[in-house]
Amino acid sequence: MKLTLGPLQYFWPRRRVLAFYDAACAQPLDAIYLGETVCSKRRELRTGEWIELGRSLARGGREVILSTLALIEAESELATVKRLVDNGELRVEANDMAAVQFLRERRLPFVAGPSINVYNHRALALLQRAGMTRLVLGVEQGRDLVAQLRAQCQREGIALPELEIIGWGRLPLSYSARCFTARAYDVPKDDCGFRCIAHPDGLALDTREGQRFLVINGVQVQGATVCDLAPEVDALAAAGIDLVRLYPQAEGTEAAIARWREAIDSHQAPPRLGDNAGYWYGTAGMGAAVG
Repeated sequence: MKLTLGPLQYFWPRRRVLAFYDAACAQPLDAIYLGETVCSKRRELRTGEWIELGRSLARGGREVILSTLALIEAESELATVKRLVDNGELRVEANDMAAVQFLRERRLPFVAGPSINVYNHRALALLQRAGMTRLVLGVEQGRDLVAQLRAQCQREGIALPELEIIGWGRLPLSYSARCFTARAYDVPKDDCGFRCIAHPDGLALDTREGQRFLVINGVQVQGATVCDLAPEVDALAAAGIDLVRLYPQAEGTEAAIARWREAIDSHQAPPRLGDNAGYWYGTAGMGAAVG
């Protein structure tokens, strides 16, 4: 299996972003995803700068993919998607069907991100005809759904694309036109003051009983805890997973990369950290037992 670094989900200061990716160049990663996937107002790095950063990293021998927004709400955001699609060099991760359409029209191969819904072989075949060569599985697509999809494709004679799964990081659960961070600060979305930048790992949301529940990150809602599928590395390989995605976090990303690299290369599952195996086992949410 290959190891990938997913796009940065949070809003970090420009210097921190550049330092993070400078350090990532020295990490044992096979591919790096770049770009703003959550909120178009986050412009510490503008679109052209993301593209130039991607080209720079690619010259170092890494596979680099430019990621698009998961929620398109304005013509200006469509223009940004078009600019990413037309970069002329780097492959694109489409996180919205508008991006898929632009890529299909240009006959460009692309990665379908986790916010593109693929639950059966017909949807998968449709995207493959549009140019999809890699599918990042949605957060809720665990071992049973992967097995069902594989069985459907085998029965219908459909070749599977590369399959990538989110193996570490806070899971992106949903997106909304409402900005939850702005709401938490009781300010308008259009005059938010970029409050997200004060929360490098999102803003924790607790229940009234004081139990950690979710993390709000602008228009995105995430799981409260960090998912870690490293102990399932053998099961992932047996399920035909080709790539494992690690999402950047404010702390612990380099350690997670090293831990996963060792697990993949040695074929030895590391001890479990916590009890969050995401949706891999198809169990219920908070407090669910892992396999």
